[in-house]
Amino acid sequence: MSAPAQDAQEWLPDLLGGGFEQLELPLPDDDEGAASATLVRHVPPVPSAAPALLSALRKNVLRPLTWPGREALGHHNGGRPEVVLYLHGWADYFLQSELAEYVSAHGLYFYALDLRKFGRSLRSWQTPGYTADLAIYDEDIAAALAAITADVAERSGVAAEPAVHLLAHSLGGLIGALWADRHAGALETLILNAPWLELQGSSLIRNIAMHLVEPIARTDPRRPFRFPEMPGYWESVSDQAHGEWFLDPKWRPTASFPIRAGWTRAVLAGHAAVERRLDIGAPVLVMLSDRTRIQAEWSEELMRVDAVIDVEQTARRALGLGRRTAVFRYPGAIHDVFLSRREVRQEAYRDLVAWLHSYPG
Repeated sequence: MSAPAQDAQEWLPDLLGGGFEQLELPLPDDDEGAASATLVRHVPPVPSAAPALLSALRKNVLRPLTWPGREALGHHNGGRPEVVLYLHGWADYFLQSELAEYVSAHGLYFYALDLRKFGRSLRSWQTPGYTADLAIYDEDIAAALAAITADVAERSGVAAEPAVHLLAHSLGGLIGALWADRHAGALETLILNAPWLELQGSSLIRNIAMHLVEPIARTDPRRPFRFPEMPGYWESVSDQAHGEWFLDPKWRPTASFPIRAGWTRAVLAGHAAVERRLDIGAPVLVMLSDRTRIQAEWSEELMRVDAVIDVEQTARRALGLGRRTAVFRYPGAIHDVFLSRREVRQEAYRDLVAWLHSYPG
């Protein structure tokens, strides 16, 4: 389904502060009422004039120096403008401002999408994070791509559609992989940051879980399941515990969102599709920690491991996404590689930009 037409784009200041703006994307109503997604963009500052040192050099050397202007901020490489679109994970929203600033500084347009019922897009009448079909997010992504195409044309002065690199994390990685499989030719590359490609354990456990979930999902899809709270990963990220990052308590709660039957069935169906192998034509980069440790209680080790997914299992599943897939491993990374300690995430930033520049539009 195509996205509803927008009369005018009104970019508003975003909670991430200077250089970040957000745009509401209206979506078709669902069974809970009005719905929308939210697109966030990073607009790096443009120097109005060359610094004094460079001005002096211009006067005293034979070869003139040119200070980068707005046209240098979009990486064209003689082709289309290049865009990175970020998708968040479960019980999550876009907060990786440092990542956006790094990517923008290397000549790409950076956008992030808070999907319906997550983060900036969550409304008071909605069930947080709920869907019974992951394909519903085709509408969110279509609306985002339409807005990005218009915005990049205005910012770059280039009428051609931009080359899009989709960067997706955890549940967003599953959504992004399935979307890319259904939309051949839509992406320049797909980058998956610790994608949730299989239920923790094995496909056997997933099959058993699906048999248990299916009858409940049919009759009472919003019924919540009770699971033990496992706040260890939240503690490794939040600046209110052991991490570096502010996490909005409503958008990224300590104990996650309730896990509901209809949503569980949708995710398990996605995992089953990945097991059957996808056929993503674009090059795929999968970025993972080197180790997994899933536990309920906090320990210092959780600052250096993935506490959410089985990284070995994910690495194996990654090879079935498409014929051009690379897996990069990061010793000491947590589940979100880009929220890991500084030296780890900086290595990941460098690898990401090198990958993006290897496939120019």
